[in-house]
This record gives sequence, structure tokens and C-alpha cells, in this order.
Amino acid sequence: MPEQAGRPRSGSRGRLLASGSVLGAALVLGCPVPASAEVAGPTAQCQVTDPRLAELSGLVAVDDQMVAINDGGEQVSVFLLDAACQVGDVHTAAVDPYDPEDLAVAADGTVWLADTGDNNANRPTVALIALRPDGTTSVYRLTYPDGPHDAEALLLAPDGTPYLVTKEILGASGVYTPASPLVDGGTVALARAAAVNMTFTGTAGGPVGQAGQLLVTGGAVARDGSAFALRTYTDAYVWTLSGSDIPTAFAAAPVRIPLPDSPQGEAISFAADNRNLLVASEGLPSEVTVVPLAAETVASMTTPVEGPAPSLTDLGRSGLSPITNALIAAAVATVVVWIGGKLRRDSSHRRPAERRP
Repeated sequence: MPEQAGRPRSGSRGRLLASGSVLGAALVLGCPVPASAEVAGPTAQCQVTDPRLAELSGLVAVDDQMVAINDGGEQVSVFLLDAACQVGDVHTAAVDPYDPEDLAVAADGTVWLADTGDNNANRPTVALIALRPDGTTSVYRLTYPDGPHDAEALLLAPDGTPYLVTKEILGASGVYTPASPLVDGGTVALARAAAVNMTFTGTAGGPVGQAGQLLVTGGAVARDGSAFALRTYTDAYVWTLSGSDIPTAFAAAPVRIPLPDSPQGEAISFAADNRNLLVASEGLPSEVTVVPLAAETVASMTTPVEGPAPSLTDLGRSGLSPITNALIAAAVATVVVWIGGKLRRDSSHRRPAERRP
């Protein structure tokens, strides 16, 4: 019986089924939109067509490859894609996730999954799941200080500190981080570290009309530690970063980059060069699109943080069998219908035993 990450249970630890050397704010009317800058146009790198990634929600570029996760599933599954978006391998862990939404790859090669989706805002805990290069897996449960939140963005600071950014209907997103060291199999409290206020931008796209301009759906930190980004269904926001102080960095105005229209854009990563973004959407086919950063943004990015860069060579040699996940699309016209649609979607891809508060 796999460990369930959706509710607290003591003393259990997931086991990685196969190892590799590396797995690796309120809506204020009239509030000015963060500064944007003209850049070269986005270009499609490749198309994801594999049915196992029909609900692509997290993406990280490492070297000339990409690590991706699906939204949902009955066990943790991490997909390795080549530069042409072809799935070369799948790594699984004996952990039953509730609603994984984003991922990050640490400098030591550990893959961190944010099992933090909570569309009905009723989970007593959320979870971070760590898949380490040595083949071990840990589940770290977390509680919010102010009640449940839906969160789809994970920012992993260069020093390894995780930050969750909530997805709020009115754009008032909170930034939360563990208030004490993580405990494998245990639960620790989160502390609110910052806030970010999303406003209407006028950028078209996404499944929910104007509301999509306010909903944070993904996050990424450049592997050289020079910047981090959040995305909504329609836009990306990039902040420069000095050291690992993400909360302080949020105090500065980001650069906003309108994204190409997509059905349900949730995935964002910095490219391997740290000077472009990669974005992708749920639904098939899903284009992985290269979005250049403005020259002034690149110029403002700080000196890279030194540290080991993981290689995915051994991950691509494991030969594990893929796990198939179903495609469930949510297409709604208003915020209210959006919430209802997401709830129905959650129920449709989880076993009855997983429908838990």
C-alpha cells in the first residue's frame, strides 16, 4: 500500500522504486501593472504528445533535458523528456499523492514535488515530497497558519528553502515557507513570508477568461540563482534574486511578460541558459515554448550562485515502465463555474479512498 501524502500519517516513509544518480496579494482596483518590456517573440521548442502527460503541471529544464510531472495520479511519477519533448523514462515512488502541482530540482539532484493542490480548500495538510539521488523518498507534511489554501507554485531558493505561493481568485497570493525544519513523516507549520498582488493585465488566454490573469499557476527559480518567476494562465512575472532571500525580492516590482495563449498554462521553468523561460500547458498536444527575457532583465540578474549542477544521464537509463494518467479538461466561463469544474475534475481522477479532507 503506497503512502498517502494527502493526510497526516505517522512513521511511514515512501520508497523509491528505482534509483538513479540524479533525479535530478488582494485585488486593488487601479493598482499599476508591474513593468513589462519588449522582447523577441516566443518560439515553440517542441510539442508534448505523450498521453501520460495530458495534465502537465510542472516542468524543470536541466541541461538539455526536462523533468515533468502530471497533475494527479495514484503514485508519484517523474517524467524525463529530451529536447524534442519525447519521454525517455519515468521514475516512480511508492507515495500516493493527493494533488501534485509543481516541482523543483535542487542543486544536489533531489526532485521536490509540491503536493499542494486543494481546490476545495479543505485539506488539513499539504505535502512536499522529496525524491533523492540515492533512491530514498520522504514526505514532509505542512499546515497553513490561516487555514487551507490552494497552491500551484513552488519556489526552491538556492539555499534549499521551499516557498509555496497560493492561487487566489482575487489575486491576493500568499507566500509561505516552513516555520521550522521539515520532519520526514511528520507535520510542521508554515509561516507567511510575503505576499504578491496580481492585477488584471489584459492578456488573453487560459480557461477562465479575465480571472486567469490573477491566478498563480506555477513557479521557477533560475538554476544560477539569479532570478525567480511566477506565472498565471496569461502572464509571467520575473524578479531578480540576490542570495536566497525570496521574501525580500518580492518587495521589488517584477518584469511582466505576456505569454502565448494556451488552454491551461501551468508549467514554467527557466531554460538551461537561465536567460529564457520555458512554458507549457495542460492538454495535448502541449507546446513547450521558449519565451525570451528582456535584455534589461538579463542585465539586472545577479552573479550566479556556485554549486553542483545535476546530470540526468543515469535517470535516462533506468528503464522503468511508464504510468498512464487520464486526460481531464476543465473549460469554464466564470470564476464560480471554474471552482465547480475544478472540484468535479478532482473527483474524477481520484479513487474513492483518496477523497479525503
